[in-house]
Amino acid sequence: MQSLNPDDTELTTAIRLYVTPPTGTVGRARYLKLLNANFMAMDEAERTPFLQELTASARQVSDHDLALLLGSHWASRLTASWLIALDRRQQFRQQVGELLLASQKPYEGQGHCLALARFATAADADLLAAYLDTYLPQPDKRHDQHWGLGALLYLDEQLAASRTSRFLTRGGLWQQWRRTEMKPAHMHELIRQVCSAADQAMNTC
Repeated sequence: MQSLNPDDTELTTAIRLYVTPPTGTVGRARYLKLLNANFMAMDEAERTPFLQELTASARQVSDHDLALLLGSHWASRLTASWLIALDRRQQFRQQVGELLLASQKPYEGQGHCLALARFATAADADLLAAYLDTYLPQPDKRHDQHWGLGALLYLDEQLAASRTSRFLTRGGLWQQWRRTEMKPAHMHELIRQVCSAADQAMNTC
């Protein structure tokens, strides 16, 4: 995908509105709180207004602005995919899947994996499995494979499937790739908690 000119007025405005607005009393840009789902570690007094602002953005952002952000740098792509995930804009499935499989930069794939988990269809599970098939055999590319596995575990739970089993067998691709701190059960629970928080926030938006 061709990146947009960073001086483009529409893109600059979309980034200011959705990617880098200061949030909370410390004024950290939104994408930094979405990165690694850092907002989940906030106390409730700070997390609640953050999620309210995020869900409002997810409701109001246009498909045009989301496409602009998906064509920009990793922080914009990460944020766009989170907004897509919250509002379950399944029209972006193909684009999100292509970006995940391209895996141009680390971190942005976290949002893509979450969006596919939120769409929660067999097609989304297939995209996550294809991502793991491609990147687990590449230990030099430690991007967002742990998010991909957590999202696929979550979809196995939602769809009563077992697509992750072949990755988790003894000596399998996950064991060959894994970092000791990246536990499948931990990532599964994180995705579940984020999806639950997203449902609750969107239902009360």
